[in-house]
Amino acid sequence: MSVSMMSTFVKPMHPEGRKFVAIFAAIAVVLYLVWEPLGWIGLGLTVWCYYFFRDPERSTPEREGIMVSPADGIVSLLEPAVPPAELGLGEAPMVRISVFMSVFNCHVNRLPTAGVVDKVAYRPGKFLNASLDKASEDNERNGLAVTMEDGRRYGVVQIAGLVARRILCWTKDGDRLARGERFGLIRFGSRLDIYLPEGVTPTVRIGQTMVAGETVIADLTGQVKE
Repeated sequence: MSVSMMSTFVKPMHPEGRKFVAIFAAIAVVLYLVWEPLGWIGLGLTVWCYYFFRDPERSTPEREGIMVSPADGIVSLLEPAVPPAELGLGEAPMVRISVFMSVFNCHVNRLPTAGVVDKVAYRPGKFLNASLDKASEDNERNGLAVTMEDGRRYGVVQIAGLVARRILCWTKDGDRLARGERFGLIRFGSRLDIYLPEGVTPTVRIGQTMVAGETVIADLTGQVKE
């Protein structure tokens, strides 16, 4: 198999996934010893776990005035909504883009556009289906309030889903991150909400497939086309 073909199927894995893959592999061995067909099922689940924690390199667009998707998945909601109070973004509705991640998507999260993280705020909650509108309010979440170089602010919120039981965020208050830079990860099915600054135009639609760090989701300048 050529190097290019290998890179198509074999992706780097985030360190967070190593212990889970090891657990799945150990269970697969035990299942194989119990009954060979069960071992093959365990092997399939081990491969799935590896792909769940994949962390491929992404080619983030370099042009100015854009925001990129923070997550792989499908746009499930696109509507005005008041951002979580703990982010300090005010009480006025902001355009919210929700990206739903299934258990088959890559779950490493990336910053939509460059800026300084003013605040990282975690709030415990429920574990409803992340595709539901009320998940934004009721579910466990972790949000980042970010100030761009021009002074405008936006929010990006990690939301736990029906089977997600751990939100990871290795970014802290005061960090300066580049567009497309990794800031966190959610285990096993979840959602990302992006709250756009006033006057910013979304360039996506409901049902559209997103690629974290690559798909342009919003126009900051009024000149970007879909």
